[in-house]
Amino acid sequence: MTVKGGSAGVRASAQRMYGSRGWARKYESRLFVSDVAVVTLTMILAHAARFGWDPFAPLAGAGGGRHYWQVTLAIAVLWVLNLGWTRSRDPMILGHGPQEFQRVVLAGWRVFAIVAVIGFLTQWDVSRGYLLFAIPLGTLALLVYRAAWRQFIHAQRDNGELLAQVIVVGPTITSGQMIRRIRRSRRAGYNVIGACLPAGHEFRDEDLADVPLLGSLDDAAQVAIDRRAEFVLLSGTDAMSLKESRELGWALEGTGIGLIVAPAMVDVAGPRVSMSPVEGLPLLHVDIPKFEGGQYYAKEIADKVTAGALLLLGAIPMLIVAALIKLTSPGPVFFRQERIGRNLEPFAMLKFRSMYVDAEERLIALREQDRAEGNEVLFKMKDDPRVTSVGRVLRRFSIDEIPQLLNVLKGDMSLVGPRPPLRREVEQWDERTARRQLVKPGITGLWQVSGRSDLSWDESVRLDLYYTENWSLAGDLIIILRTVGAVLAGRGAY
Repeated sequence: MTVKGGSAGVRASAQRMYGSRGWARKYESRLFVSDVAVVTLTMILAHAARFGWDPFAPLAGAGGGRHYWQVTLAIAVLWVLNLGWTRSRDPMILGHGPQEFQRVVLAGWRVFAIVAVIGFLTQWDVSRGYLLFAIPLGTLALLVYRAAWRQFIHAQRDNGELLAQVIVVGPTITSGQMIRRIRRSRRAGYNVIGACLPAGHEFRDEDLADVPLLGSLDDAAQVAIDRRAEFVLLSGTDAMSLKESRELGWALEGTGIGLIVAPAMVDVAGPRVSMSPVEGLPLLHVDIPKFEGGQYYAKEIADKVTAGALLLLGAIPMLIVAALIKLTSPGPVFFRQERIGRNLEPFAMLKFRSMYVDAEERLIALREQDRAEGNEVLFKMKDDPRVTSVGRVLRRFSIDEIPQLLNVLKGDMSLVGPRPPLRREVEQWDERTARRQLVKPGITGLWQVSGRSDLSWDESVRLDLYYTENWSLAGDLIIILRTVGAVLAGRGAY
């Protein structure tokens, strides 16, 4: 059975998320089996790398009665249990956002800490090399295979599967905005099966004409039960009193239907949000974003160390690329262009040259010929005739961006951050867009791994602003890992 959902006209499965036949339980079971397999294999390899294939290698400080095979088994069991205790297999976080990966890392860190504490208290001398091989390698393996599972989820959700059935309830304008966001983020896992609006209201926008109006706000709980919805999403309380919102929650008790409340403030990440109850009213505290301090120094150190290491590793491949550029088209190897950095300071950004030397002179004509749809600021063009044959390959896999590691070492750029803009783009910005430059621009960023050149201007600005105000070192690591996947697949690059 299918219902209309996702973007307009797209069919979505009506399969339920929870229940004995729901997709969540099946997927959790598969993840559990995969976790067990990966952890077991990792621990066996760690044991073999440190002690060979002798399962009876003695554990120092254990009085001769303990062997490493017992430690290997105990750590494997503890690790699998921690993956469950951190709720890394929770269906609500699978397929979207960084929480799944953060919880996998947390599980590995907890295992390391528990083993270290037990070793200290019992005086068992567990090999440091053994642990330093097993925990990081296993965590990396878990992250890689979880990323592979996530690709499977994305493919299924793109086809209308593995979705939770949702009814949106609230004021007309905010409900419409919420439905549009859900449809744009299909991989978040929600399928809107209808809406309940204030009595006498309806959606007037053409893109929402296919959303069934199932009743008024007073009917929301019964409508959700009748339609077998799995969540009621309260998009705002402007049309409902605090008492009515509370009664909606009461009416859903015992039905198995969850209540999701969308806050009025958007594009704010979890680390900046905390909650405190006041007279039964949950108040969300939102920290003001800060653009200096210890975490920025840590980011800068991590950027420079990583950039230096990558330049050393990539020295020979970079020489080969430079030779190909020089031999196939006249002009310099590097392309230097003024870009605008943090606090609107200009700097010279480096790239491998991927265009003919007269590219800038031909830009005006091409801009008029093929302006990107919905974008009056950022020029982008598929099959750009200014790009050389070698440059097309360099762009396809983002190899042309590698020299920007030198900009990172110099301090003009970061590994992860908003896209470095041109001066002519900045001159057209409003005050909101200019907030992107409160942090250093990056070689990669949130918008690059969310669609790269396929995104509209407004969507790329929204993602850059979200990153600027909510970034974290853990989030940067996830963006870098996603960048590797986007580059290898060549998605959205031209």
